[in-house]
Amino acid sequence: MSRTGFVLSPWPWRSAAYLLSGAVCGAVTLVGIVTTGVVGGALAIVLMGLPLLVLTALAGIPVARLERRRLRLVDLDPAPGRYTAPAATGLRAWLTTRLRERTTWRELGHALLFAGLLWPVDALALTVGLLFPLSVAATPLLLATVGDGQETKVLKQWTVTTWPAAFAVAVLGLALLGAGAYVLGLTAGARAELTRLLIAPRDGDLGAKVVELTRSRARLVDAFEAERRRIERDLHDGAQQRLVALTMTLGLARLDAPPGPLADQLAKAHGEVGRALAELRELIHGIHPQVLADYGLEAAVADAADRSPIPVDVALELPARLPRSVEAAAYFVVCEALSNIAKHSGATHAEVSGGHHDGRLHLRVRDDGRGGADATAGTGLTGLADRVSVLDGRLSLSSPPAGPTLLSVEFPCEPCGPSGHCA
Repeated sequence: MSRTGFVLSPWPWRSAAYLLSGAVCGAVTLVGIVTTGVVGGALAIVLMGLPLLVLTALAGIPVARLERRRLRLVDLDPAPGRYTAPAATGLRAWLTTRLRERTTWRELGHALLFAGLLWPVDALALTVGLLFPLSVAATPLLLATVGDGQETKVLKQWTVTTWPAAFAVAVLGLALLGAGAYVLGLTAGARAELTRLLIAPRDGDLGAKVVELTRSRARLVDAFEAERRRIERDLHDGAQQRLVALTMTLGLARLDAPPGPLADQLAKAHGEVGRALAELRELIHGIHPQVLADYGLEAAVADAADRSPIPVDVALELPARLPRSVEAAAYFVVCEALSNIAKHSGATHAEVSGGHHDGRLHLRVRDDGRGGADATAGTGLTGLADRVSVLDGRLSLSSPPAGPTLLSVEFPCEPCGPSGHCA
């Protein structure tokens, strides 16, 4: 409406069409709701009116669908309806789902407001913004036809008897018609925004997108972890076994080879294969340790503490198993923290503690180092924080100068059941 040329654009006429259709549909809705409600209430004592009362409760659904179509006249953004899918097929399941859904009652409230209040507002705005100005602008035509060129009344209030006065009133009517275009646009825009707020809020679309984004992100994490386990399994059962067989073959060849240059070359090759096998084992362990997959987070953290170059005390009280994605994220947080402690903190002792209570996994990694750690200074914790946030977890770091440093992480999760199913 703030753009130049709004009066000459199609939008005033689209607004008028929106208000006109709203007045008609609202009157029809009022008649329908009152009829079904009164008849259903009167017949409820003999149970024959109960279906009509149910239809009255569901009246908001077709009204809301019609309103979403009418919104296209003045609102370019789509207003889709989101309904919960019934758990089973059939009319009973559909009715049960609809009557339990909040959207159904929101749409019924809109239908009642539409039938009782909104459509008279549409009719009033259409009359003031379009019909009155058109009637004033048509004064010369009315004077020539209805008034036989003698006299006519403007809005049944003022009498016009001369042609100059009739054309002056017509000019005034055109000016009022231009002002009425803004009245129509303002009223239609307000009505459309109110309707969208009641039956198709924009933040509802955003909320649905956020939910779907969260679910897709969780699916990506699960797929990533499954791919890591597949790569670890293929390397463990494939390349590692081949290197082990090659090491044994070279070892046997060294035993059979006579002393000399050939034996020296075999010994060198045997040593290189041994080092490659050790590096491959470290790589496999970094991708996804087998102890984590087989025995869970508590055993994997204990194994990481044993491999740490500084002493680490482990005090974990965990259930049998947690969801795999949570176990993997928590394990790599602990490993990254222990790696940072060994490389940067100058600590002589570290501690890993935590447990599962109140539906959350709590882990704490503490050291007695110099402190002053910064999660944004390239320590690798930024990536871990992103990984934790994917699982709706929280990671916090406390590291004042002179220490101590405390890394805390929380994950919302439930233990796996006896069947291995994890919530």
